[in-house]
Formats: sequence, structure tokens, C-alpha cells
Amino acid sequence: VMTLSSFSCPLDLTNLVVQMHFTTVDYVIFALLLVASAGIGLFYAFSGGRQRTTQEFLMADRSMSCLPVSLSLLATFQSAVAILGAPSEVYTFGTQYWFLGCSYFLGLLIPAHIFIPVFYRLRLSSAYEYLELRFNKTVRICGTVTFIFQMVIYMGVVLYAPALALNAVTGFDLWGAVLAMGLVCTLYTALGGLKAVIWTDVFQTVVMFAGQLAVIVVGASQAGGMAEVWRKAVNGSRISGLDLNPDPLERHTFWTLGVGGVFLMLALYGVNQAQVQRYLSSRTEKEAIMSCYVVFPCQQIVLSLGCLMGLVMFARYGENSPLDKGYMVLYFVMDVFKDLPGLAGLFVACLFRSSAVETFNSLATVTMEDLIKPHFPNMTEAKATLLSKGLALVYGLVCLAMAYLASLMGSVLQAAFSIFGMVGGPLLGVFCLGMFFPWANPTGALVGLAAGLAMAFWIGIGSFVMRLPGPTPLPPLNTTALPLFDNMTTTVMTTLVSAAKPTGVEALYSLSYMWYSAHNSTTVVVVGLLVSLLTGPMKEKELTPGTVFPVLGTLLFFLPERYREKLCCITPLAQKVTSHLHSLSLPLSSCVFSSFV
Repeated sequence: VMTLSSFSCPLDLTNLVVQMHFTTVDYVIFALLLVASAGIGLFYAFSGGRQRTTQEFLMADRSMSCLPVSLSLLATFQSAVAILGAPSEVYTFGTQYWFLGCSYFLGLLIPAHIFIPVFYRLRLSSAYEYLELRFNKTVRICGTVTFIFQMVIYMGVVLYAPALALNAVTGFDLWGAVLAMGLVCTLYTALGGLKAVIWTDVFQTVVMFAGQLAVIVVGASQAGGMAEVWRKAVNGSRISGLDLNPDPLERHTFWTLGVGGVFLMLALYGVNQAQVQRYLSSRTEKEAIMSCYVVFPCQQIVLSLGCLMGLVMFARYGENSPLDKGYMVLYFVMDVFKDLPGLAGLFVACLFRSSAVETFNSLATVTMEDLIKPHFPNMTEAKATLLSKGLALVYGLVCLAMAYLASLMGSVLQAAFSIFGMVGGPLLGVFCLGMFFPWANPTGALVGLAAGLAMAFWIGIGSFVMRLPGPTPLPPLNTTALPLFDNMTTTVMTTLVSAAKPTGVEALYSLSYMWYSAHNSTTVVVVGLLVSLLTGPMKEKELTPGTVFPVLGTLLFFLPERYREKLCCITPLAQKVTSHLHSLSLPLSSCVFSSFV
């Protein structure tokens, strides 16, 4: 599996395999894709409203249709980390990883019918505005700062890691690739806003789909056909059955992937600003919900293509490939396309766009909406728009700086990816605390978030430190080491390989990485509820209308009304909103914002 310690130094392939090289056609294709991406940004910079308002620049004027939004949502999932990591995971450990697809159903159904209706009806620009509506400004700022910390660390690494792999495999200039892609992504994000990001996502996602399919078809043909690929995979024990082992320390089982994966999907597709911003750019709530349904089959296709690519790689190279797993996918692509000039350049160019660009606009949005506007309420629209563009530009440059720092980190890169995943769970927890538990108060939210982050860093850093003294051997199929894969929210941690079953604190450090998000978000909810009950739970009349989803009212229908009233779970969401609309004769957005301003 591709662990980030693999990226500590480039691998010298000259003595192992023939080093690949980009042809002139590959370089031309690579450059053309950069120009096309920049062109999309320029088009939206000088067309339509010309990005003159923050609403257009940050929210695409809430005018996007279902299909581009859904493909843009998918682009975050289908990052360079996923494309490089999933095939390597299947090559090394087999197809058990495919059962992650079972988590996609609830991981998208819950956001579609719970998170999106709440966020969309509140007419938010930043997901963290919700935390102020539901709790207070302090909780909002803490959530925003946590998100910025998470994404700033992550975005430089996702740009640098594939660049290092490409440099090792092809000799492609390392910093040339990083600077070219970073600057172009910064340019079209700063000029064209969210519309440019979404439509560039659409273009490059379609190309990536075609590229992955082409790699599989050509690679399988060269290996003797899919029947031969399957035969070799079966003989090599790479076709996995359903593993129902409930042990949470087991690396990949149906439960860790299918159940633990739900929480990873919720952290990514439910509350991550990069995704929420895309939902909120939809023309209607119905189209935002439909975008989740469209993403579901697309995700299954992405996952299946990654698994198939891993099996084709196994059929081609067998178990004893001299290549480091971190570089194998790129080497495989270059190897398969060596007689088809141009295709490798196209594949690599789309790969390098990565998910780093997803963060520029999102970071600019949360900084503007959560940290600047509340302190400068009288700022003119022209100044706010100019500042938003400047923030997107600054975050793009920060990405390049983080890429440089990542090059100095060596094996600490693994810790950087871990931080991204560890922070996602507590953020999910604080949103769930507010949305599902009406009596949760601001003190409970703050203490819960702090407890969740402390637990996440304790387990994550503890696991990382335990592995430092000795080399990391290739783990057997039942130990915890994880592939590099997306977004938006996933961790990249491996657990100490030990012959004896770990106990006590070591067992906690050996928890499967797929349970990290569930464990950390549950910590936030449990601690938050306990602190809320001890410090005085909120009453229903104190809640901002539309901020609580009435799931408890449905689940506890059998309780007498006086008990349900004490639990603040009598009035359904629609009736709460309607009652306030009738009483105030205001649109929902006015009702909500007036209640906290």
C-alpha cells in the first residue's frame, strides 16, 4: 500500500526497471490542459456578471444545475490521492477495499435528506454560519479555524505527493509540475470563482474517467484479456470474500468499510465546506438533493475502476514488483501508454489538478463569511468581492508554500495526511450535535469539539509515534495500514504491525483507520451532551428556527407529549419554519438571519 513514508525520497528506478519519459506529444497535451483550465477561468471572469459580487464569485449565483454540481462533488472524491492509492491498495491487499462502496448509500442518502435541506433553507454561504445560528459566534469561529487548519495542511501535500511520484517514475521536473499546476489552479479560481472551479471539475472528471477506462482496457489487453487478469488475481489471492469479523482492530472488514465508511462519507459529503458550497450553488433544493443521487453511481464506477486497475496491475507485474507501491500506478500508466503518445500526458495533467484547487474557493469563502464580514458589516459589495478574489489568490500561494514544506517533511508527510482525516470526525460531531440534539448548548459544543480533537490527535499521533523506531514491514492482510485516497476527509494512517494482539492503549492506537471518523465524532456528541445537561440544556424557544432536524421527534413518537416537549422534539422542521414565516411574514432567510443578528 502506498504509505506517505514512501515519499521521503525519490526512488531510483534506473537499476530496477526502465525509467519512463514524457514524449513531446505528452508535454504538449499537458500544456494544453493547463491552458484549457486557465481558459475556463478567464471565460467566467469576463462573461455573465463578471464575478462582480461575492454571491457570484463564491456561490456561482446559486444558478448551477444538477449535473455539473454532481460531477464537481465527485471530483473532490476522485482526487490524486484516490487515483494513486486505490489501485495500489487492491494490488497489495486484494479487493476487500471494494466493500467501501456499501457505505456510499447511507453516506450520500443522509446528506441528501438531512444536511442539504437544513443548509439550503437557511440560505448559507459557509457551512460554519450554521454553527452560529445553532450555537453562538464562538463555536462558529472555532469550527472555521479548525477547517482552515485542516485544509491548509492538506492542500500542499496533495499537490506535492503525486509530483514526487511523477518525478521518480519519469524524471519530469518536480517543481516545474508543482508550480505549473499550482499557479494555473490559483489563476482560474481567483478569476472565475466557483463557476470556473465547477466547470473545470466537469471537464477534467470526464477526461479522467476516459483515462482510467483506457488504462484498464489497454492494460488488460496486454495482459491477455480480462479472463486472464481474473485468473491471475484468483491464483494470487487478490479476490476477497465478505469478511464479517466485528473486531474494530481489523484493518478492512465489511463492518469497518461498510459502517465506519459511512462516517467518513458524512464528514466529506455532509459538512465539508468544499461540498456544502457546491450544494448551495444549486438553483433549487431539489437539484441539490438530486446531485447526491447522481454522485452515488458515479462513485461506484470510480471505485470499481480503481479496483480493476489494481487487478490489471497485479496481472501485469505479479506479487514481486521491484517498484515502490507509491509510484506503481504512475509507472503502470506510463508503461501501458508507452506506444500511445499523448494519453499519458492527458492522464497525468488531470491527476495533478488534484483536489487542492477545491480548497482555494472554499477557504476564501469561510474566511470571508466567518472571519471578516462579521467584523466589517458595512463593507461594500465591490470591496468584499475584490477581497474574496485576493483571499483565493493568497490561499493558492499558501498551497505552493505548503508543497515546499511538504518536501522537507520526509516521513512526516504521513502525519500531515493524518491531520486531515483526524479533524474531519470532530467537525462532523459538532454539526450532528447541533442538528440532532435540540438540548445541546454552546458550552457543550465547544467542550465536545475540544474533546473530539484531543481524542483524535491522541490516537493519531500515538499510533504514528509507536511506528517510528522500527522499519515498516509489509503487513499481512489483517493488519491496519491504509491506502491514499480522498477527500475530502479521509485519513492516511497505518497501525503498528505486531505479532501479538495489542491490548490497553496499544489497542486504541491499533484501531482501524476506518473507525477514526466514527470514534471521534461520537466522542464530540457524547461529551457535548453530557456537558450540555450539566450546564443547562437549551429550550425549544431558544433555538433558531430551522436549525434542528426533527429526527428525535420521529424516533420518540411513542413518548408522551410532555416528555417530548422537554426534549425539544415536538415541532417538525417544516412546521417550525412555517409558523415563524406566518408570524413574521418574512422569507426563511430573513427570519433566520434576523433571529441571530
